[in-house]
Amino acid sequence: MVLMRIAVLLGILTFALQAQKAPAEAARQWRMQHEQQILSEFTSLLAIPNIASDRVNQQRNAEALLKMLEARHVQGQLLSIPDAPAVVFGEIKTPNAKRTIVFYAHYDGQPVTPADWEGGEPFKPVFRTVNGEQRIYGRSASDDKAAIMAQMAALDALQAARIPLKANIKFIWEGEEEAGSRHLEAILKAHQDLIRGDVYLICDGPVDQSRLQSIAFGARGDTHLEITVYGPHHELHSGHYGNWAPNPALMLAQLLGGMKDGDGNILIPHFYDGVTALSETEKRALEEAPVNDDRLREELWLGHVDGGGRHLLELLNVPTLNINGISAGRTGARANNVIPATAMADLDLRLVVGVDWRTQQQRVIDYIRAEGYTVVETEPDKETLLKYAKVAFVKRDAGYNAVRTSMDLPISEDVIHAVESAHRPVVKLPTMGGSVPLEGIERAAGTHTITIPIANHDNNQHSANENIRVQNLWDGIETMAALMGMK
Repeated sequence: MVLMRIAVLLGILTFALQAQKAPAEAARQWRMQHEQQILSEFTSLLAIPNIASDRVNQQRNAEALLKMLEARHVQGQLLSIPDAPAVVFGEIKTPNAKRTIVFYAHYDGQPVTPADWEGGEPFKPVFRTVNGEQRIYGRSASDDKAAIMAQMAALDALQAARIPLKANIKFIWEGEEEAGSRHLEAILKAHQDLIRGDVYLICDGPVDQSRLQSIAFGARGDTHLEITVYGPHHELHSGHYGNWAPNPALMLAQLLGGMKDGDGNILIPHFYDGVTALSETEKRALEEAPVNDDRLREELWLGHVDGGGRHLLELLNVPTLNINGISAGRTGARANNVIPATAMADLDLRLVVGVDWRTQQQRVIDYIRAEGYTVVETEPDKETLLKYAKVAFVKRDAGYNAVRTSMDLPISEDVIHAVESAHRPVVKLPTMGGSVPLEGIERAAGTHTITIPIANHDNNQHSANENIRVQNLWDGIETMAALMGMK
């Protein structure tokens, strides 16, 4: 009887000691004992193709994620509306919790061109050693399935260590982020009884280039414009018609070239109007952040950079105009001596707080008109092309605005303290360079958003040979565990 009581007391003491253990430390210890288990589950997830337009495989992804939740005794379901990939939802209810924390990530990935990938198989994850460090290569290895795996492994660790949660925890995993999150807000609004939370932790994007853990309190908005200009009705022999038939490739180059000066400053009238200034806390955070510009220049082989001497982190808080791609005629072995019939460019406009995406699109269109073009929003016919000297067909894409959460809010301070319990120092940024649909999330859920990335900065996201540095995955598990342990 005495021995039984001693055993019970030892069990209670062990449980109490485990409950006092820091979540990040518990995650580290558990991970070190289960690395192969984590990597096996992760690579199985990466092997499922996940292009947003591939509905069959997107459903496979959603169902696989649902099983991952259920294996951890998390109540899960698929939230859907017609003609959209499902949002995977999971919920852990904690008795007497005073706060609900929602972990957002996305399971879809960018389109792939297999020939551009080493090995030619983007959905067959492989391990490679780079500069003595192990990495996993595959589409969405970093953007963004690594975040989902880190969340699940963190939950495994906390459950194994019997560390009780203090807040309600929810998971929102989207399947359409790389296609513009066109349906996310509608899905969230259709399930408002489920998706509300005090804060959405956006687990997407890369950490600082210094490899220090980052917290971003906002993200840029994003929108696109596709511009097509016209020459002859069909390609013409460049010798017979050169100097007479206008070349749309040159016309487009001149039009785009006038949009920026030699330092990368955008010359489109009013393009920078309306930008909301940073607070004193945000300015101080930028001053304290590491400056990686020189190392990045060497890493990226850049003989010069834009910005007129301003640092990269400062420029993340300024609107951008980027040319994603230009198409006219053919090059290389397929080149032929012609004047092309059309030339097309896709413009990517990144937005900051205070600048509306529709207004920014209109500013670009007004500039095109000012350059002598008649702007049309449907494919021009023969009559239109004969009537006007220069015609530009501009196709507007949808967009969303930038969002920034104050660093001075109590929830912001709690997130900072939680992440600092796992990693010191921590880089705090007002704005992340990439774009995430924060505006729609905040509208639908009536919440604040804070971004906690885990991927390495040199992960090739959106490109061939995307990868995650394995150490970033391990660090991410500790970060997620610390956040799950918040009150």
